[in-house]
Amino acid sequence: MNILVCDDDREIAGAVEIYMRNEGYEVFKAFDGMQALDICSREKIHLIIMDVMMPKMDGIQATMRIREEKNIPIIMLSAKSEDYDKITGLNIGADDYITKPFNPMELIARVKSQLRRYTRLGSIEKHSGNVYTTGGLKVDDEKKIVTVDGEEVVMTPTEYGIIRLLAREPGRVFSIDQIYEEVWNEPSYDSNNTVAVHIRRIREKIEINPKNPRYLKVVWGIGYKIEKI
Repeated sequence: MNILVCDDDREIAGAVEIYMRNEGYEVFKAFDGMQALDICSREKIHLIIMDVMMPKMDGIQATMRIREEKNIPIIMLSAKSEDYDKITGLNIGADDYITKPFNPMELIARVKSQLRRYTRLGSIEKHSGNVYTTGGLKVDDEKKIVTVDGEEVVMTPTEYGIIRLLAREPGRVFSIDQIYEEVWNEPSYDSNNTVAVHIRRIREKIEINPKNPRYLKVVWGIGYKIEKI
């Protein structure tokens, strides 16, 4: 699989390249957002590791541009650890977030987790499965598509993983920890913001009024569910 590493710090980009190549991945490097967009337009990229602060075009702008056309996993890198920066990255379409300095093994684990989900839920492989329907919401797990009242809704692999999990058992309430562990396939530590931001993005896509959702509902103090209609 092909991984794009985008970081204006060439030493960090070079180190990440070594980590990824040691795991058997092909690596492309970019040093600003414009270069990242150019590579994405020319090469088949399966995952992006994107720094936030860069010249010419930063990681936030580049991610927004990439999300207009592609649903590939994006892991944001930043020296900042404040919740605001993390939520901003997730809000504009990033799938995961890791702060510098990072443990190489943690980065590798997160890359593998995202690629497993992309392969399983994204556009690389199609597996036979079931169709889950409630009201006008349909999750077709064979075609890996979500429709609302017959209109297809474009989902990232992470968003699809969440809505598929909930739609398989409409009416069942899943805790934030359960959602994170099932979809991210790793233990849940500080996952509240991550899951909440993805839930908000899904609502914006499937609900007529996200503030008064028909399908994806919160059960306060417990978690989230897809309403059985």
